[in-house]
Order: sequence, then C-alpha cells, then structure tokens
Amino acid sequence: MANIGAGEIIYDLRKKIQKVQSDITQLGEPPRDLPEMIESSNLLRSNEYLSKANEKKTELLATYEQYSKSLEELLSTVFDIQKDLKEILIEQSTLITSKKPSTSSKKPSAKKASKSKPKIKRK
Repeated sequence: MANIGAGEIIYDLRKKIQKVQSDITQLGEPPRDLPEMIESSNLLRSNEYLSKANEKKTELLATYEQYSKSLEELLSTVFDIQKDLKEILIEQSTLITSKKPSTSSKKPSAKKASKSKPKIKRK
C-alpha cells in the first residue's frame, strides 16, 4: 500500500501551486519602455522581469510534476484497494455458494414439518 499521508502531500503541493501562481500574478505585466531612459536600461528592466517570471514558471512546473506524481500514487493505491475488494467479494461469493446446498437440504425438512400440521376441515 502507498503512504498514508498522500492526501496531506497533495494538499501541501496544491497550496504551493496556488502560492506560485499568486507570485506570478503579482509580477504583473512586463515593464514598458520608458522614453526618458536609454535603451540598455529598458532592456535590463525587461530582462530582470523575464528572469523572475521564468524562475516562477519553472518552480510552478516542478510543483505540478510533484503534484501529478502524488496523484498517480494515490490513484494507484485506490486501484489496489479496488482490486483487493474485488478479490474479497469473489471469495465471499464463493463461500456463500458453497454453503447454499447445505442450507437448501435443511429447508425441505422445515417445509415438511410445516406441511405435517393437521388441516382444519370446513363443513
């Protein structure tokens, strides 16, 4: 079976994804060129923004990768449980069908006992 804390891991990763998405949103739009600044300054500002955005998006992708792996492990656990339950049901149904003939042999004798009651005759 998989780790019991898989749900907690997925919850933590989901929170991390939300935080990184929030960080990316806070970065806002890329800076616009300011006419009063020289071109190299504008390029530096743009480069700084793109570096931060790229870093956050890389972090987001890595977190999504961990998240999807955790979900796959959880899903695998669910399938294992489903398989175990199916096997238990098959075993139980086999036990029920194997007990049926012995209970059916007792039922006719119970029916005979109920039929042997004297009937009341009507006039």
